[in-house]
Amino acid sequence: MKNLLKKVSAIMLAFTLVFTLLPGLMTAPVHADSPSPLFTIEGEDAQLTSDLQVATEIYGQPKPGFSGSGFVWMQNSGTITFTVTVPETGMYAISTRYMQELSPDGRLQYLTVNGVTKGSYMLPYTTEWSNFDFGFHKLKQGSNTIQLKAGWGFAYFDTFTVDYADLDPLDVQPVLTDPLATPETQTLMNYLTEVYGNHIISGQQEIYGGGNNGNSELEFEWIYNLTGKYPAIRGFDLMNYNPLYGWEDGTTERMIDWVNNRGGIATASWHINVPRDFNAYQLGEFVDWKNATYKPTETNFNTANAVVPGTKEYQYVMMTIEDLAEQLLILQENNVPVIFRPYHEAEGNGGLNGEGAWFWWASAGAEVYKQLWDQLYTELTETYGLHNLIWTYNSYVYNTSPVWYPGDDKVDIVGYDKYNTIYNRHDGLSGVLNEDAITSIFYQLVDLTGGTKMVAMTENDTVPSVQNLTEEKAGWLYFCPWYGEHLMSTAFNYPETLKTLYQSDYVITLDELPDLKAGNGAPSASITPAKVEFDKYAPSRSDIAITVNFNGNTLTALRAGTNALTENQDYTLSGNTLLLKKEFLAGLPVGEHSIVFDFNQGKDPVLKVKIVDSTPSAAITPVNATYDKAENLGQDISVSLTLNGHQLTNITNGNYALTSGQDYTESSAAVVLNQSYLSTLPLGQHAITFHFSGGNDAVLTVNVVDSSAPVPAGDLTIQAFNGNTSASTNGISPKFKLVNNGDSAIQLSEVTLRYYYTIDGEKAQNFWCDWSSIGSANVTGKFIKLATPVAGADYALEIGFTSSAGTLNPGQSAEIQARFSKTDWSNYNQADDYSFKASSNQFVSNEQVTGYMNDQLVWGIEP
Repeated sequence: MKNLLKKVSAIMLAFTLVFTLLPGLMTAPVHADSPSPLFTIEGEDAQLTSDLQVATEIYGQPKPGFSGSGFVWMQNSGTITFTVTVPETGMYAISTRYMQELSPDGRLQYLTVNGVTKGSYMLPYTTEWSNFDFGFHKLKQGSNTIQLKAGWGFAYFDTFTVDYADLDPLDVQPVLTDPLATPETQTLMNYLTEVYGNHIISGQQEIYGGGNNGNSELEFEWIYNLTGKYPAIRGFDLMNYNPLYGWEDGTTERMIDWVNNRGGIATASWHINVPRDFNAYQLGEFVDWKNATYKPTETNFNTANAVVPGTKEYQYVMMTIEDLAEQLLILQENNVPVIFRPYHEAEGNGGLNGEGAWFWWASAGAEVYKQLWDQLYTELTETYGLHNLIWTYNSYVYNTSPVWYPGDDKVDIVGYDKYNTIYNRHDGLSGVLNEDAITSIFYQLVDLTGGTKMVAMTENDTVPSVQNLTEEKAGWLYFCPWYGEHLMSTAFNYPETLKTLYQSDYVITLDELPDLKAGNGAPSASITPAKVEFDKYAPSRSDIAITVNFNGNTLTALRAGTNALTENQDYTLSGNTLLLKKEFLAGLPVGEHSIVFDFNQGKDPVLKVKIVDSTPSAAITPVNATYDKAENLGQDISVSLTLNGHQLTNITNGNYALTSGQDYTESSAAVVLNQSYLSTLPLGQHAITFHFSGGNDAVLTVNVVDSSAPVPAGDLTIQAFNGNTSASTNGISPKFKLVNNGDSAIQLSEVTLRYYYTIDGEKAQNFWCDWSSIGSANVTGKFIKLATPVAGADYALEIGFTSSAGTLNPGQSAEIQARFSKTDWSNYNQADDYSFKASSNQFVSNEQVTGYMNDQLVWGIEP
């Protein structure tokens, strides 16, 4: 079944590598510039083709801020070439200082290093000189040629910089997500974190279900006959223990033998199937394997129901977990830890809603998938008491990949399945195997968890060469080729490369594994208690005492994440009592933290620290008020303060900081907002924010009205539809038509309209008017953050018009084609937006878009 998946997997990865930096796809990692870069060249000093020119202005408009004598103006063609000499072969960061003010969607360019195309890069829109990082690339010792070639072109280039790559140190703490992990599991985790970044562990997947005519050792003996070594990790699959056609194929027995008798490490996936016709299936009945599948396109199984207790799908999944748990309990009873990789390759070809799914467990999208993962984790660890698992999650490097991640609290290792020998080339070569270490992908996966989890090549076809692995510092924890041709065919692996790899000092083989059985040697140290809570509220602060049972071991360090604690500052140790100082604990953010006690040998105990803050915030009364601008009705607004030990530091309205004594007066118990300031505010709602020395801010919502304003003339109708109806999108494209159905002309400068939506991640945003029947320059747009979020809306796009927009006479209409996005191109979820309509592709009246004249509502219903 796996073989049928590989071509799809390969094609997916090709798009990942080639279009890494398109808007809506994951961008290359951004790295801080070093104080003195290794190499910087002015664009005008590079070798330029004749279709490029050095400029200081564009169409008569100066572009100040460039360095040197000018910048390179690239239009729709051209190549910029320069050479750089580096002291040693390794990974280097390549970047440019640029401006691209033509296309809000970005402009595509191509980067080539030493004649090899490294992919396509989309330069984001910017009207200021900005830095763009092309990511990490391997350069050889000595001279290297780097070229940037126009794709869609139309950008300006000031400088190019090459510097040493700022690689993650790959220092991961041996903290398992399961605090009740068995000693053998913790011993294995300790070893894996020691190896990570310094060596790569060899692995090999066995064939399952009686393949190879029942010879499950075929691949392993082939490796031994070629290299004189056996792989250290053996991959198993627990798919045949299932409630459909399940049968005993000896997998559990082989796992016990591999770990306990041969001294190896076991990893296991779980190709669990569902009936093709789930609607006709009766729970517990036999189903032939030909009538079962893992593919969502071959079954009517409703994955969304699998996490809903009481449904037939939920009951079926519970049955599969029971069968799985039975085998895992046998392994636990035999002291066998497992690198467990369930529900693998979930994201497939990408997307949030399961549109790229290869397996049924991903067909309902990222949120349901994470619920399935939580369900499995909870059932196995809590219901069945399984604590011999190191939980491994398969990720990819799409922009949507982080959304699929189950969370640091339920993942121990992040895996990536590398199938790119034939279909996913980005090295410019053909007719040879792809022994690339895919280092850029590795470090994107490291960034997924901020470097807190190890990253492994959990499946692959061609194994990277040891030269690429070491030169590029691609710190994969292990590799694990799939069985059959993926290992043994010269279409996928060169025997000589495998031999060199297995016999190198960098690769760990079965004979080089230490004794990983817990209990060998001196007993491990322990601590009491293992969980504590600290309250940051000043009256509640106190040091926390931990009792240390050394068992003959020596404490070498305490670590919180990657940060080492300082003795006599962060903690003190006297005899068996270790005191965590309240000053250190108060500096930790609210949430869960793990402090690792590093000892010279044995299992390192982990203290779980929960930081809370019960400090009461300051409060104001009232939180809503109205100011009437009508003559003789405007009054000061008095606000009472309940400080709870805090101090008022300032008051703001958006970006404006109110001036004490001018805009307001204050005492210890109250603030008075002066009429002289309130009268300057435009009609509508205003969020006046009170900032305090601690705790949360307080917000007073002031509704400014003018009861003396005349009722607006005219009868305005707003029609709308969405140009982009995808539920998940990095750009929202509402289109509006304003229709005057009345008898009087409407001054457009007096009109505003609002489109309501949820921002789905607080980020800066950009607005564009792509076209308007009254002229795009006469249309304005701004973003309004709602003072009180409601269902479907925490923001509104407010469209307005300049005085040059003119009038809308009776019977006339005006069209606006608008678009907006976040500056980092992250996605919105339109499905729950108040003003979004997925069902229409032409203008229809939409009362969930509101219209105003002189700031008074004349059309629609506010959320």
